[in-house]
Amino acid sequence: MKEMMTKKNIVNAIFIALFLVILFVPSAKAFLIQGLMEIGLFKPKTEPIAAETPSADLSGIKFEDKSGKVVDLGALKGKVIFINFWATWCPPCLAEMPSINKLYEQYKDDKDVVFIMVDADSDLVKSQKYMDARSYKMPVYSVASNIPETLFKGTLPTTIVFDKQGRLSYNESGAANYASSKFIEFIEQLKSLKI
Repeated sequence: MKEMMTKKNIVNAIFIALFLVILFVPSAKAFLIQGLMEIGLFKPKTEPIAAETPSADLSGIKFEDKSGKVVDLGALKGKVIFINFWATWCPPCLAEMPSINKLYEQYKDDKDVVFIMVDADSDLVKSQKYMDARSYKMPVYSVASNIPETLFKGTLPTTIVFDKQGRLSYNESGAANYASSKFIEFIEQLKSLKI
């Protein structure tokens, strides 16, 4: 018994326990990813839009909030549209949520920027409970139409940004720090584009 309680075995047991917690507890994995985001990993890759990039016809792509209000992307032309597909069970989704909330807080009163947080499970009660528990005020929606696979392939999290002309400006899967100065600068560039 004494041989099993050596320092090396105790350290190994602690390491294995931590690994298992990170592996099986979504909030622990999210916490680890958030820490990595803070030190500069998981930066969103923003690139300027080519002037000749055609506008997309976004009409018919719809999302519905918990009160039954339907938003059609086609009606949002002239606005920068930030869409995030996420789920409460997804650790990378939970990890990026504080940065998205920070970005949302910066633009929530800006009539030129729209946020659509899409619960991929369509369990608006559960996702709203998650938002409320963290005092996030971001609007939560479920999918109310077909989403073209060119936009969303099913990977969580996926973040999409359209410019004011309806051109796809950003489409990335995986966690990222959306409160970074580089991403805020990117949103500002999209806002300054002429319609």
